[in-house]
Order: sequence, then C-alpha cells, then structure tokens
Amino acid sequence: GYGETQPRYDDDRLPVVLVLLDGLGDRGLLKLGGRTPSEAARTPNLDRFARQGASGWHLPFGWGAAPSSEVAHWSIFGYGGVPFPGRAVLEALGCGISVPHDVAMTFACLRTSRVEDGALLITGRTSLDQRDASDANRLYDELGSAFATFGAEVHPLGRGEAIILFSRFTDGEVTDSDPFFEDFHPWLEVRPIHDGSASFADHLNGLLRAVRGILENSHVNLRRTADGRPPLDVLTTKWSGHRSRIPSFEETAGVPGGAITNSRLYRGFCALFGLSEVNLPELSNQTEDIRARLVAAETLLAEGARFVHVHTKATDEAGHTKDPGAKVAVLEALDAGLDGLAELSRRAVVIVTGDHATPSRSGVLHTSDPTPFVICGPETRPDPVMAFGESFAVAGWIGRIRATEILPLAFSEANRPVFLGHRATPRLTLALPDSPKPMPLGKQT
Repeated sequence: GYGETQPRYDDDRLPVVLVLLDGLGDRGLLKLGGRTPSEAARTPNLDRFARQGASGWHLPFGWGAAPSSEVAHWSIFGYGGVPFPGRAVLEALGCGISVPHDVAMTFACLRTSRVEDGALLITGRTSLDQRDASDANRLYDELGSAFATFGAEVHPLGRGEAIILFSRFTDGEVTDSDPFFEDFHPWLEVRPIHDGSASFADHLNGLLRAVRGILENSHVNLRRTADGRPPLDVLTTKWSGHRSRIPSFEETAGVPGGAITNSRLYRGFCALFGLSEVNLPELSNQTEDIRARLVAAETLLAEGARFVHVHTKATDEAGHTKDPGAKVAVLEALDAGLDGLAELSRRAVVIVTGDHATPSRSGVLHTSDPTPFVICGPETRPDPVMAFGESFAVAGWIGRIRATEILPLAFSEANRPVFLGHRATPRLTLALPDSPKPMPLGKQT
C-alpha cells in the first residue's frame, strides 16, 4: 500500500582517486621513432590498468589553447564556471600567508637583464647559490622605502621571489610584466584586463619602474658586477589577481575531498577549497615517491575523504628538460610505483591522466596535445584498449574529455551521479551530495 515492501537501494557509493601525472601528454618525437614518451616507455602496470579500464583523450580546453597547471586544475576541481583568482593567491595561501578577500596582489621575482634595441630582455633569475640568496634579501631591504611609498605589503619567499599585496586596490586582474617566454618577448608593461583594474595596472607599472631605478644603482648590484656576476636589476610580476569568496570543494562537489601535496601551489588549492591535506616532501626516488603518495591517499580515504587528488610534478619536469629519454625514464620509474593501482581500483574509482601536455621538444612550453586518460573501478566495463599512451587511448570508449567533465564522469562511475531532477542543495553539485541539510525536528515555536 505505502511502498514499504519496495526494494531498497544498496549503498554501493565509492570514493574517487585522481592520479595526476603533471605534463603527461607529449608529441610524437623523432628520437623515439615517432612515438610519444608514454608510448615508448615500458609501463606494465599502466598497461594493465588500461586493459582493465576505459580510455580516452584528456583535452582540458579543447584543441589549441595550452593550459598551465593551475588553470587546468581549477577546472578539474569543478570551478570551471568560477573566475580564476590568479596563481599568486594560491602561492600565498600555500605558504601560509593570510590573504584577505578583494585585495589586489601579485607574485614578484628579482631577475637579471640586458638592454637590447631599446627593450629590456630578461636573462636569468636568482641562482641557488647562497651568495645570491643573501644578495636578494639585501635588495628587498633596499627596496623597502619604494614598497612603502606605493603601499605594497611584501612577503619574501626566498630565491628572490615575493608575494606583494596592495590593500588600496580591490581588483588585481592585470597582465604580467614577466615575459615568461623570455626568448621571444621583453619585460612587459602591465595592462588592465578590464576597466576596473586600470588604476592598479598604472600603480604597479609605477612601482616597477621605481624599483628598476633603485636596483640599477644598488651597491649590492654594483658589487655583483665587479665580481663578474650579473646584477639582479629588474623586478618582474606575474599571476596577479585577488581572492574572491567562492564555495568550498564540498559545496561544489557534494562530497569531502583531500589531496596529497608537495608544493605551495597544491597546498594553496587545499587552503582555498577546504581540502584535507597530507603534505609529503618529494622523494628523490620517483618509484617510492608515487608509492608513498598512494599510501597517503588511502589514509585520507580512511579518514572520510570521498575524493583524493594524487599529484606528481616529475613528468612535467622531465618534459621541460627537452630530453625525450628523460621523460621515458621518469614514466618507467613512476610505473613501478603504481603497482597498487589494480588493487585500489577494486575499492575505488581510479583515474590516471595529466593536466596538460609538456612536449619533450624545444620551442614550446605547454601545448594542447592530448593526454592519455584511463578510468577504472570495480564495475568499469573494459574497452578494447590494451596499452597506455596517446595513440592507444584514442580508440577508447571515453573519447575526448574536457577538464570540467572529469569529476562528473568519475562520480557517476562511483555510483554517485548527481540527479538533475532533484535539488538537495542550493548549489548544483558534481556528485550526489553526501550530507544535505536535514530538517530539524522538535517542537517549532
């Protein structure tokens, strides 16, 4: 009569683990016989994982645009529809700096330079030498009066880097003065992204020009020149922005999340999103490093996280060497530490992919080339793909997937799909929410 005899749903919801091999994607390289490093590397564990799961290509933002790690992760974590605050915010939070809302900020770095054809070319940065570190600290001390004049709150980070906040300005959306592609571009003028940041752009340009004048005449830099060392005579800025109020990861995804971190950037994501965190310093042995991260992920799952992000920078760093053999070697070392993937995928939905492509060839930094993507869980139906790598994954059933689609796919495979005909939370979540607000009971007054 009332439905009490209807079958009840089993609670077979699973956690999700995302194993992110930074910069995994690549291009076919002559030195590897036209193969990518993922195709050329001997990766028996990843091959077995691909055979058990379903594969595809991760194209974070489609063809063409080359994403940075922070922008790709912003969308992967489910914030594709939320304005990105600027990496400076994440770097600051990741090293424990208090970041107020709606305060313009930037990431600054002392650099070496030369003037050529009327343009200032950036040539280098502060080295790891202790003398350079001491010189950078003294230079920041010398710049104190200029920073004070421009209302800049400076937080040195070491190696000539600093976070700078400007409490007078609420909008930090301006362009970089750091050329980033210093082989192609000179020191750049800061420009506003929109009308609301025009005054901050003018202010920051004024500061940078004033700092340049002080650095050119600094006794520290004059001594460096006499010693045959290049002067640290320019300050560059990048990743500018401001912190806005955004929902937590649990509000966005519907489930609590966690991450295994080893850098300021990913610690910053944890602080901003309210993710549980296990911070593991990177081990020199890449096999043991990734193995330790998977063990730490199990700890977070046991403590209640229903999504865990496991990240390694090793693949990206190998790509930036522009030595294809180095990336092959890193992939083989990581594969040996991923021998627990098959067992983990019996208890969780596990994804292995990258955030972007870092080709092992000179001339490009990141590209939009596809990255292998594999998803596997206890109920995943295997597709015909038999090995890990770009040319294999293209035949997989997942097809082409964008950054914003990764978590919805994972939560669906984990028996947690958000049901679009039901609203349990004010914000539409990526997964069926774990803890919607219950109606309070008791006598109402």
